[in-house]
Amino acid sequence: MSLSWIRKKENSSSVFGLCVYPQERRRAFEANLEKRGLELETEDKSDSKDQKTYFLKIHAPRDVLATYADVLKIKVPFKKSDIPQSQDVALEWLTQPFRLPGNIMHPEPDYFTYHFDKTKTDFFLIGDKDTFFPPSTRNRIVFYILSRCAYYKEGQKDREKTGIKRLLSNGTYTAAFPLHDCRYWKKGRNAEERYNLYKHWARFLCFYKEQPLNLIKKYYGEKIGIYFAWLGFYTEMLFLAAVVGLICFIYGVLTYDDNITSKEICDPKIGGSIMMCPLCDKNCTFWRLDSTCLSSWQSHLFDNEATVFFAMFMGIWVTLFLEFWKRRQARLEYEWDLVDFEEEQQELQTRPEFEIKCTNRRLNKITQEMEPYLPLHTRCARYCLSGATVTFWISLILACITGVIAYRLAVYASFASIIGNHEGESGNHKNKTLLVGGLITPQLATSVTASCINFVIIMILNFFYEKVAIWITDMEIPKTHLEYENRLITKMFMFQFVNYYSSCFYVAFFKGKFVGYPGNYTYMFGKWKKFRNEECDPGGCLIELTTQLLIVMAGKQLWGNIQEALLPLMRNWWSSRKGRHNPENHYSRWEQDHVLQNFSQLGLFYEYLEMVIQFGFITLFVASFPLAPLLALFNNILEIRVDAWKFTTQFRRPVASKARNIGAWQEILNSVAILSVVTNAFIMAFTSDMIPRMVYLYAYSNSTSMKGYINSSLSEYRIPIRPQNMTEDNWFRHFNTTCRYRDYRHPPGHKNEYTHTMQFWHILAAKMAFIIIMEHVVFVVKFFIAWMIPDVPSDVKARIKRERYLIQEHLHNYEVEKLKLQLSASFITEPQTSETSLTPDKHEVLSECL
Repeated sequence: MSLSWIRKKENSSSVFGLCVYPQERRRAFEANLEKRGLELETEDKSDSKDQKTYFLKIHAPRDVLATYADVLKIKVPFKKSDIPQSQDVALEWLTQPFRLPGNIMHPEPDYFTYHFDKTKTDFFLIGDKDTFFPPSTRNRIVFYILSRCAYYKEGQKDREKTGIKRLLSNGTYTAAFPLHDCRYWKKGRNAEERYNLYKHWARFLCFYKEQPLNLIKKYYGEKIGIYFAWLGFYTEMLFLAAVVGLICFIYGVLTYDDNITSKEICDPKIGGSIMMCPLCDKNCTFWRLDSTCLSSWQSHLFDNEATVFFAMFMGIWVTLFLEFWKRRQARLEYEWDLVDFEEEQQELQTRPEFEIKCTNRRLNKITQEMEPYLPLHTRCARYCLSGATVTFWISLILACITGVIAYRLAVYASFASIIGNHEGESGNHKNKTLLVGGLITPQLATSVTASCINFVIIMILNFFYEKVAIWITDMEIPKTHLEYENRLITKMFMFQFVNYYSSCFYVAFFKGKFVGYPGNYTYMFGKWKKFRNEECDPGGCLIELTTQLLIVMAGKQLWGNIQEALLPLMRNWWSSRKGRHNPENHYSRWEQDHVLQNFSQLGLFYEYLEMVIQFGFITLFVASFPLAPLLALFNNILEIRVDAWKFTTQFRRPVASKARNIGAWQEILNSVAILSVVTNAFIMAFTSDMIPRMVYLYAYSNSTSMKGYINSSLSEYRIPIRPQNMTEDNWFRHFNTTCRYRDYRHPPGHKNEYTHTMQFWHILAAKMAFIIIMEHVVFVVKFFIAWMIPDVPSDVKARIKRERYLIQEHLHNYEVEKLKLQLSASFITEPQTSETSLTPDKHEVLSECL
């Protein structure tokens, strides 16, 4: 029996005579439900815990389930599968600790299935009639009836007065959902699926175990099952990327002592003797190159020869992930009877909000009925307002990023001023190392604090924009639920893309690229603001991109886990404890389920969005941080169990719905995968210092080693007189008449002084060549892999063909046997003369059937 229930509001007041209308709607709706064959049972408010709430329990008899299973073309088994299962592979015992019991992984035998037909019940394998339809199918059928049942009286006809969603939106009922089959902490009398899900799936101690996807699908439906299948597969594929990224990081650690560039920077005779030009105006002093010793060593951990390999590997890994997921998805489509599935009518039906807000009517040429519609001029005006709102919020993000950049410039100048004053007071005129505290340089302190501030701004903007995105999507009044979800996905991902990634794009592709040179610097907001564009460290900007990526990505994951796990746990702890310590005769199961959180229609939307944003972090900027896949792997292992815990213990049981794939998210993943190849190629070319080092090694080095690279990468600037932006104290503290800066320009005195040298153009040509070669190599390999790996496995194709063949064969045999029985019965009951006269016609019918 399928059980679903609706919670009703108590009529607290009737002073204005308004409560009669909800009562009439309820009476009409419940009467129409009974006409559909459903059985209703009302729990009086005196029996509820709060003494205020009525509960209406809805039962669906077997005949109703069979009728609507026929209407919905639900597939049911007609023959046990005769295709042999996969054979045991060698060393299978190694994976045994990660496996779940067979009855949990495969709660149902493998059958061949066909659309249910109520007139051919003997064609199907019906064992126990009470459990023939699984729980997800039963609650889907009941919700199908609820969503299409009218609440107007007999004799009236108003298409607007239809469906439980309309009744929920106008306050007639306050909630409607199916019940869980039992408590999650102990088995029920005849039901234990929720208990098994909690025991084998939702507990964190099961983090190393496989997921019971078939049981998830059976209990929650295919749409939720496909989400956990995708999340689990994504996590499995992350393991390979995490291992390779960890190897690349270990390579950087092992080659730590062989880094000649860092040794030259840290050498007092080389880096200690090179006086660098000030990094800002007025407050900044000259500084010695060896002050960046620590950051140069840190940069080597992520900016080395292995990084190029890892960037190319991740471009190929993305393709492998997407192609293998298509195969996994195709296998699930077959196993879960989704091969011939079309979008459910409940997803394509008109939204109640559309019917309410659209007052205009026009004739539907197909149904010949009047239906609501949105005029073209109204639709265009709403779309323009929606586009303007999105543009405004994206501009607001860019304005905030600009503010963070200004903060970086200002705070660096403040650090430099503090250090300069401290040195002046202490009498230290040697300018050894500019440090804040013990080991933190002004560059590092600026980068970390700016990244933290940027993360806070991201979370604040994200909080407000979620509400704005829902508001403008509601304002557009999409007609169907599927259209509504796709529009919201587009708006949210566009905003999240700019919000989360814009700061990383700035550090990767803009910082240090438009600086100018001493005497001719480029200023943000013009020279009158005195905010010089930021310069990169002599070791490159890659370490700052790594810092930015680490803080934003790790911070988002940490905050997301706090929101998903700790806050719901604190909010529902008391209600869960109260339900566990009260017997069911005092605190009924429907009341226990009522105190749980409602799982909204957009519940999976936020889960997918979180993972897709993470996917962008580990693909778009992974060349700067090879450990990003490892962090994502740890997060996803926790994410799977947190989501499982929420579904089994914190959420009401959602209405089961079908989905054969992950929908619009698939195209977003494909777009991010293609963009990631381009971004990583540009990071390696323009953010990393790898290409300049390679050009020096093979074209300019005299000893085929990196000795002398630092001197080669720094240009010289002559200081003829004390600059106006430098204090007299700072000027007289130095005896150097020249300073060095990071660029490739001719020295003072040269006929083309301060113009770019030939080495600069060689490096630029090498960078462009590297981008072209890397992109073409990765794209060729990607397309070759996509061509080599079929989307549907061959054994799945064979199973589909065999199932279709068996369906035709069994239907043919069934009809023939049925016709034979009819003919035999007619021969016995009819007279001989009549039998003789009708025999040719019956033989003709039999031949037509054959």
